[in-house]
Amino acid sequence: MGCAAESPPKGTPAGPREIVWGTCPALPEGATRDPRQTCGTLQVPLDPHHPDGPTLEIAVSRITAVHPTSRRGVLLLNPGGPGLGGLELPSLSATVLPSAVLDTYDLIGFDPRGVGHSSPVTCGLTDVSLVNLFPYPAADGSIDANVALARETAARCAASSSRDVLPFITTANTARDMDMIRQALGEEKVSYWGQSYGTYLGAVYASLFPEHTDRMVLEGNVDPASVWSGFTGMWSEGMDSRFPDAARYAATHDDRFHFGTTPEEVTAAYLALANRIDAAPAPIPGTDAAITGGLLRTLTYTLLERDDQLPLLVQVWRTTAHLADGTPTEEDAAVLQMIFAQGPVEAGVPGDNQTAVFLALTCGDASWPTDVEHYRTATAADRADHPLSAGMPSNIWPCAFWKAPREPAVPVSGQGSRNILLLQNRRDNATPWESGLGMRKAMGARAVWVGVEAGGHYAYGQGSACVDDVFNAFLANGTLPQDDMYCASVEE
Repeated sequence: MGCAAESPPKGTPAGPREIVWGTCPALPEGATRDPRQTCGTLQVPLDPHHPDGPTLEIAVSRITAVHPTSRRGVLLLNPGGPGLGGLELPSLSATVLPSAVLDTYDLIGFDPRGVGHSSPVTCGLTDVSLVNLFPYPAADGSIDANVALARETAARCAASSSRDVLPFITTANTARDMDMIRQALGEEKVSYWGQSYGTYLGAVYASLFPEHTDRMVLEGNVDPASVWSGFTGMWSEGMDSRFPDAARYAATHDDRFHFGTTPEEVTAAYLALANRIDAAPAPIPGTDAAITGGLLRTLTYTLLERDDQLPLLVQVWRTTAHLADGTPTEEDAAVLQMIFAQGPVEAGVPGDNQTAVFLALTCGDASWPTDVEHYRTATAADRADHPLSAGMPSNIWPCAFWKAPREPAVPVSGQGSRNILLLQNRRDNATPWESGLGMRKAMGARAVWVGVEAGGHYAYGQGSACVDDVFNAFLANGTLPQDDMYCASVEE
């Protein structure tokens, strides 16, 4: 069944005020942006169904089309997350998009509601590392500590200074904000390029506002039918399909890394190392910190997202082995500095902002199971079937203790113009192939699918002329392949 297009809630003003373009927020030290990029803000209702109530401020950015006479409209950009800011995306995208696209569109970035410079929210969390966000079981498989941490985290969010705002940080409301941006820009339609979580956001927008959707590219796709507890469960299959790429790299360079000469030997060595530091974490010299099994697995998950990060990933394994053996080298010190380097701090943005938004969206978009025993059973089964992910994808999250969502998840619709391009890598550990197929099914005749025989989370600009040509032709000229298609790997 499809989803009816959304009409403005009763009482919505005829149109949002115009965005006044000016300077952008100060960049963190060392960061750069395109000098053409300008920024502005837009007031949106906290609750779109009560537009006369409290408001949030949305930070928006723009780089105008290079040749105004060739301009088609605007291209909204979202990098995913959930919880990542997009204010700097016009500057970043201007470095990778071809002139045929840059001539045609104003590039529009924005920090989604609650993120970065858009009325940022907080849960008051002090430890915001991914190793705590990703619930890896204890060395013996127990999830008791995960249950306690999930309960505590949910309680802290519910008691935080943002407690009255968090329930309104949802994908549906972010999509409604996007449409208010469209109106403020004076555009009848918007085009869109969304990656990762941004694919779900784009699909929700296209379902709520099909008449205002122009050309849409969704890359690394979330299955709309699985948000979010079902989606995280797919990570085990994703890890199983992607990890062999790293194992092959390590085996090919065994003279340097010494993890084995075959992918099977490397995999066995990695699992042995992870299990070893589950029981006895590897201390980091000169600090009170250590690399735990959960941290090693989290770093592995993160670095598997890009092929160009595979050498660093295998170096991380080697460094961890040296730390566990008590034989770190100077090269290991450089690796540690690289992986633990703190990202730039943005003034006025809480340290836990991305984590708070991640939780608000994943817990507030749709309900999760609340029975602890459900997670205990599912984690044990997942752990047995998929040693590489150690049961984490099926484990308990703070969402089990979260307040019920304010509205049902938006049904993603296959009704509308044929104007959506789906890009999906075969061996994507973050949004696995199965998840991409779920998006393909949901979009039906509206979409064309380009499956890529490649690993990693990103398809465009990764070396496949097949992918890049389809992407560029669609955005520049509106040309889509007649049928779904598949691109060979970059190496082929």
